Amino acid sequence: MRNRQRKSITTLVFVLCGLLAPALWAQAPKTPLALKPTAPDRYVVVPGDTLWGIAERFTDSPWRWPELWNMNRDQIKNPHRIYPGNVILIDRSRGQLALAGTVKLAPHVRAESLAAEAVPSIPPNAIEPFLTRPLLIEPDGIDQAPRIVAFDDGRVVVGDGGKAFVSGMGDSKEASWNLYRRGSALVDPDTNTTLGYEAIYLGTARVLQGGEPATIELSSVTQEIGVGDRLVPAGRPEIVRYAPHAPAANMQGRVVSIYGGLGQVGEAGPHQIITLNRGRADGLELGHVLALHRHRGTVVDRTRPEGAPETVQLPDERYGLAFVFRVFDRVSYALVMNISRPVTARDVVRTP
Repeated sequence: MRNRQRKSITTLVFVLCGLLAPALWAQAPKTPLALKPTAPDRYVVVPGDTLWGIAERFTDSPWRWPELWNMNRDQIKNPHRIYPGNVILIDRSRGQLALAGTVKLAPHVRAESLAAEAVPSIPPNAIEPFLTRPLLIEPDGIDQAPRIVAFDDGRVVVGDGGKAFVSGMGDSKEASWNLYRRGSALVDPDTNTTLGYEAIYLGTARVLQGGEPATIELSSVTQEIGVGDRLVPAGRPEIVRYAPHAPAANMQGRVVSIYGGLGQVGEAGPHQIITLNRGRADGLELGHVLALHRHRGTVVDRTRPEGAPETVQLPDERYGLAFVFRVFDRVSYALVMNISRPVTARDVVRTP
């Protein structure tokens, strides 16, 4: 009886190991983290630094910041606060960084809180305008947003300083609003399903008088605004301070579009925004770094000494990285970082 139990337990252990091994292997780094030979032994953080830039100074794998900074998974979402003036030392024996005090950069009066001065993950000016704008409209989400029903003096369109009447605000106490309209459909290149619609940013407005309809004044206009355009509350942007890190499991998706481009037309360069067909439902989260790949296609091998020509699939080209800074259920937005060629729609993103 005991022998049977031992055999059963042994079999169960082997089965579990077989099931868990692929997942554990997917989470484990494929190669040891290598520090650059030119990495300094000591570095003083200065204003304008980012976690990405600091990681690049020491290694060519900035998405492995948690390993570089000796952070566990629970700390990834709440990274160590790093401020200008902090001294970073490199421990080459362990391949990790550590803080070693603070130096005074220059005498000045501090009017901001320390939290406001903490080093961000990526350049804030590249993504700040996109942190409060809707960017994405769910297929049925536009139906519930407040809408412009008329303009003052019976105008058809208005610009800066114009007044409009809005229906659907209800008893909202929000004073500042962003205006947008539904743009092109975001179609998944793999399934051909509509994931949502790009939100076209039109400008800002402030409420002059509540009610039904409410009266608003257009504070700034980037495009002509018309009847039927929608409003969403304008929140304060929160700079992304999530440490750059790779997804825990293998993930693959596609670039749906270049933000601001015409559907699947156009190219993206460094610090431009791209839309991905993976989101929260797929396990994607803020701070994830994905590698950009492009299919090279196939060629016909006519050099075979025997037999008919054969079609050969060429290996994909990995040409850059993208940092995920906003995540929706089925769609996410990423900032293009290091690339050796422009990003185009339908390119592949994968766990680096």
